Amino acid sequence: MTDGWIKTTCAYCGVGCGVEARPKLSGELEIRGDKSHPANFGKLCTKGIALGDTVIHDGRSLEPVDYSIENGKPLDWDTATSQVARKFSEAIEKYGSDSVAFYVSGQLLTEDYYVANKLIKGFMGTSNIDSNSRLCMASSVVGHKRAFGSDTVPVCYDDLEQSELIVIVGSNLAWCHPVLFQRLRTAKQNNTAMKIVVVDPRKTDTCSIADEHLAINSGSDVSLFNGLLNHLNNHGCLDEVFIESHTNGFARTLELSQSEEGIDRVTGLTTEQLTNFYQLFAETEKVVTIYSQGVNQSSSGSDKVNSIINCHLATGKIGKVGCGPFSVTGQPNAMGGREVGALANTLAAHMEFENPEHIATVENFWKTDKLATKPGLKAVEMFDAMAEGKIKAVWIMATNPVVSLPNSEKIKAALKTCPYVVVSDCIEDTETTRFADLVLPAQGWSEKSGTVTNSERRISRQRRLLPSPGMAKPDWWIVSQVGQKMGFKEAFNYRHEGEVFREYAQLTIQGNREGQRDLDLIGLTHLDDKGYSRLEPQQWPVKALQTEIVNQRLFSNYQFFTDDKRARFIPIQHASPKSHTNDEFPLLLNSGRTRDHWHTMTRTGLSARLAEHRTEPYVLIHPETAAEFDVENGQVAKIYNAQGEFQARVEVTKNMLQKQLFVPIHWNNITAKNSKPCDLIAPHTDDFSGQPEFKHTPVTLKGCHYHSAAIFASELPMNLNDLDYWCRQKIEKGYLYRIESSLSVYELTQVLKQKLHGSEGRTLSVETGITGSQHRFANVIQQGLSQLVIIQTGIEEWQIEEAISDFNSLFDITAELAFLGQRSA
Repeated sequence: MTDGWIKTTCAYCGVGCGVEARPKLSGELEIRGDKSHPANFGKLCTKGIALGDTVIHDGRSLEPVDYSIENGKPLDWDTATSQVARKFSEAIEKYGSDSVAFYVSGQLLTEDYYVANKLIKGFMGTSNIDSNSRLCMASSVVGHKRAFGSDTVPVCYDDLEQSELIVIVGSNLAWCHPVLFQRLRTAKQNNTAMKIVVVDPRKTDTCSIADEHLAINSGSDVSLFNGLLNHLNNHGCLDEVFIESHTNGFARTLELSQSEEGIDRVTGLTTEQLTNFYQLFAETEKVVTIYSQGVNQSSSGSDKVNSIINCHLATGKIGKVGCGPFSVTGQPNAMGGREVGALANTLAAHMEFENPEHIATVENFWKTDKLATKPGLKAVEMFDAMAEGKIKAVWIMATNPVVSLPNSEKIKAALKTCPYVVVSDCIEDTETTRFADLVLPAQGWSEKSGTVTNSERRISRQRRLLPSPGMAKPDWWIVSQVGQKMGFKEAFNYRHEGEVFREYAQLTIQGNREGQRDLDLIGLTHLDDKGYSRLEPQQWPVKALQTEIVNQRLFSNYQFFTDDKRARFIPIQHASPKSHTNDEFPLLLNSGRTRDHWHTMTRTGLSARLAEHRTEPYVLIHPETAAEFDVENGQVAKIYNAQGEFQARVEVTKNMLQKQLFVPIHWNNITAKNSKPCDLIAPHTDDFSGQPEFKHTPVTLKGCHYHSAAIFASELPMNLNDLDYWCRQKIEKGYLYRIESSLSVYELTQVLKQKLHGSEGRTLSVETGITGSQHRFANVIQQGLSQLVIIQTGIEEWQIEEAISDFNSLFDITAELAFLGQRSA
């Protein structure tokens, strides 16, 4: 810490950028990039820069509340954790260990993850713990383990800057991992010989630095890369020495790739495009293939991953500088969760259920006779079991599955069916907390302390910057208190997160003296409290405490973590997605992130400047498809299928393929009316990874023909669910609602006037103008302006900007007048 600046790590994507923050007397945070951090060297994206905007206390969960009692009853921590311990113990005693479950999150710190996994697998005796990271990188875990024998990411960020060809598959890196994209853009500027190929059905901002954009058909990645493998063989571009000396299974894998037919038809690419790409890959010595959710979030995601890895193994383009397959993770600590075993099918510290020695190792280390010995239920399976009445108690931590999991209605039904639902969150009102029997206030970013691991295996500290509001506590502490009250006091008697980390580091070296496992933190096992407090970024494996930046790529010795130390080719064939378009639902829906928002907007939704980039839900559509379905740019449309429907504003663009739609995942029933894509997405999953298919949903759409529109600026959140369409964005002095309605202007005016805050003579509704079809009025209460409303037949973008400016200005003016009035009184 220097001059009040505290080093910490960003709360968003898997790039894991270093941040420096300085608390101000106002309680706000100044934010800047950490120039010494090897992930970003001082660069930050728009979300990172705005982190200080999001530490406000709007909507925070401040105390434990028992919602099984009408209107909710506040509890103290001792009572709340005792209740959780009792309910889970009763379920286990009556129905068995597999009747309970945890659903956790890549927003947790590694210490939180570790304690949760230890409690449920080690002492409750079930592996029913899964993470929302299942939704973003589970297919990569399967692909890595099948090919390498371990969940090993072999590449460093440094490889991007030293590569000669970067292939970006199924990733809008510019929006989803912006600082990594900035590093890549700079590398290309410094090396004009570098080539970049983007493989994506959409033309995204990532294509701005691409030499070639391959707009493949949705779901055709395996065919593309099997074709590449076959091309490499036919043109003598294999590394036969590497294949012979360091791999198994090539002959069968090649045989299946040769059976691929009609690659141009399956992928939608021309023969020339395919040939050019294949030749470029074959002729370039240093190749990195970056892939993300467009590959993973698929009913064949694991096979897509292995089709990419197969091509790197066939050419020996792995374990070398500037080479390798590179899975970039979506959350700040998805990697940390993988490390400690917070997935249903893994044990802990990269140990596996299939290995009896691993089970004995963990059992002895945790000193337990209750260790789970088989995989548990993956995310979708878990909520299916809940809906069937098999799960009697569930604890959801730092995630919002009602919004983020497929088939939202079934998730709601599952939570209604489950007798006891606990939710730990820093936000009080989410779509998931509304189904909770008990809500526990957890610390958020800037209050928590612990570690996270980024996409290149680099462990960084998140440090506490601000005091916690209300009674908020760290997740590891909450779980530990429950563990103690279930009778496991000695195993969960941690004083602080540093003790948790040291225990986790010790676990990584158990039975690992000769490097049988990739994850090895022996260099961090002897950290004292001061050493943990001051810990600089460490890239695992950590054989000794790293005092300067290191860039370790794995497999440079061509030794893999299989029994015979050889990598494995995985024979695969292209398979069509499990859902298909038809006459009733002829369009394909793709979902993903937008640039300035994050997940379900509980954090980014608190920043006025982040809200300015995309103010409401939108759907991207090709001009010819828009014309065919009679929708216009700027119109609200309904997208629907047999499962459900949602609304979004149409954006017509040639960046989309015909008959395909794209929508962002962030808006939900807290921030917009009926605008949640997961209401439509079917729970089809990859057979190996359990990862859902978020990129390939058959739908149709039609335009909504509303008669009136309104802008409603309010100091406080509003309930507008009786209206046809609304969306909410944060503005400086409150919240702005954009409304469309089937009512007439006059009728909508009357409805909205009834919604003005205030009572008992404290409200003054001031008509500021009625001209023709426009009604404009403000609501002033004793403290100053509360609301400003504009209603007319249609709203233009300039009017929204003007209304925000008017509201913020009037808010300040009326507040000042109220203050002066109080002084004179």
